Amino acid sequence: MTIKLMLFKSGEDIIADVSEMCVGEGDDRRVIGYRLEKPCIVKMCNPVPAGEEGNEKRAGFEVSLFPWMPLSAEVNIPVPSDWLVTMVEPIPKLTQMYIEDVLTYDKRKEGTEDNQNDSADEQSDTGQ
Repeated sequence: MTIKLMLFKSGEDIIADVSEMCVGEGDDRRVIGYRLEKPCIVKMCNPVPAGEEGNEKRAGFEVSLFPWMPLSAEVNIPVPSDWLVTMVEPIPKLTQMYIEDVLTYDKRKEGTEDNQNDSADEQSDTGQ
């Protein structure tokens, strides 16, 4: 898993599990794009300047994650490399937030749906 924070030419900050799309081999190998697994837009809002609301030493802000291309049926979305301005390591708290709220949340949700479907099937079978 390689979680990166990216800035696109569009001005969007995106966090995702990133893998390279390459062509060629050896010295001729070059990156032509990136495959983003479950990409999310990172939004910062409600800044709190230092010294306000009892927060004398530290400034802060709220961070929210929103699905990028939420109507896509694809989980892995390819992006050409020329749309990327820069790619960096996210701060640990953002990485943790992405793993817990996006990657592991979807797995927990899938497990719950499977259990609900199984119990619904069992109920309909026993009712007949």
